[in-house]
Amino acid sequence: MSDFDDFAGFRARLARAPGPDAAAAEGAAARNAQLTKPPAALGRLEDMAAWYAAWRGDPRPAITAPQVIVFAGNHGVAALGVSAFPAEVTVQMVANFRAGGAAINQLARLAGARMDVHALDLDRPTADFTQGPAMTEAECLAALQSGWDAVDAGADLLVVGEMGIANTTSAAAIACALLGGEASDWTGRGTGVDDAGLSVKTQVVAEGVARHAGGDGIDMLARLGGREIAAMAGAIARARALRIPVILDGFICCAAALCLAKTESSALDHCIAGHLSAEGGHARLLQALGKDPVLSLGMRLGEGSGAALAMQVLKGAVACHSGMATFAEAGVSEG
Repeated sequence: MSDFDDFAGFRARLARAPGPDAAAAEGAAARNAQLTKPPAALGRLEDMAAWYAAWRGDPRPAITAPQVIVFAGNHGVAALGVSAFPAEVTVQMVANFRAGGAAINQLARLAGARMDVHALDLDRPTADFTQGPAMTEAECLAALQSGWDAVDAGADLLVVGEMGIANTTSAAAIACALLGGEASDWTGRGTGVDDAGLSVKTQVVAEGVARHAGGDGIDMLARLGGREIAAMAGAIARARALRIPVILDGFICCAAALCLAKTESSALDHCIAGHLSAEGGHARLLQALGKDPVLSLGMRLGEGSGAALAMQVLKGAVACHSGMATFAEAGVSEG
């Protein structure tokens, strides 16, 4: 049975999503004030731990069951020459993920995270969005539902990543359509297109945005997005319904998240930004989302890799918050 039968149903699910647990937030703040350290000595780690505790409903939480999901999809605009790689690479990389050979496999394993891979109709690319909508409402809903269903209800932390040749073009178009500016403000080199390829890519973004102007984030997701981008949005929304905190990855993941935020303003309260990628529009996108990145390492791989690495920082924050002794427990004078 579907969790939402149309876009109105999905919007309604977003609108009635639960918020953080106020009692857990108060308990976490009280505990933090008693830990054996000077006030605010752990900086942002303290804020991250408190945020995590509030969403998990536990003033002294632990991260024991993180999940990483990689979604893959193919894009019709790939045929226009917007990527340095052919569309066949999507299928090849899915095989690499499933064989354990990609960067995200190593980082997920290091973080103790379950990793799942979902390939979405790779033999059926989305439509060329310069000519019409990338997806019909039914196609977009199916991808949203795939993401929704992929989330493990027993997970206590979620990272979503992607693979899809030409998906930086789709993400740039979504960002431009929802946040304004010129196509060139949002269009970067992605997998490494040359100057000529960047010019083509920018023109494709401009044409797509001009054709599909108007509408909220879910409208733009269907008109300009990809199946993997919609699936990421569905997974992030499902995590909110389950009060599972989310670490956002790079430019493409944040474009998926933007579609939710531009549909329901509080839709990303359960999310933090894992990193600032080297893709040109990502910093501007994070600023629009009001998210400060945990890491800034010049990464631009996608796959969920930057967010998976940031898992280690959040795990450190939660470990300190929940594992440190209080002044009373340690017999240390508060001074």
